[in-house]
Amino acid sequence: MSLKNILLIDDSEAEQFLFKSIIEVFDPEIDVTSAYGGQEAMELLNAGAAEKIDVILMDINMPRINGFQFLDLYQEQYNENDHVIVTMVTSSSQTTDKDKAMTYSVVNKYFEKPLTAEHLETLAKIAGEKS
Repeated sequence: MSLKNILLIDDSEAEQFLFKSIIEVFDPEIDVTSAYGGQEAMELLNAGAAEKIDVILMDINMPRINGFQFLDLYQEQYNENDHVIVTMVTSSSQTTDKDKAMTYSVVNKYFEKPLTAEHLETLAKIAGEKS
């Protein structure tokens, strides 16, 4: 498995742009699908995107369906997709948020923003271990 298809869930256009730029520099072959919130992400996954996604990068604080609500839905519907690396990438440095995120069986990592090449290296290593 590799980092070839990433679903990026963040309601900030600026963060989406920044993340995509960092991912492109890391590996221009990675395909990034954007969702601007948990609801849009679930719609994309349910419409067939779940079949191709290797990694989900997501924020916590988003309107309508926040990161934790998304995780509730995702874990309920896609728990068997253990090949997908689900990673929180958020501005929250609160221990309670990190601890809560890591209680979800589908969550692999928790990073504080900004996304870095080192974060992507960590995810690539996890992907290699899962293959």
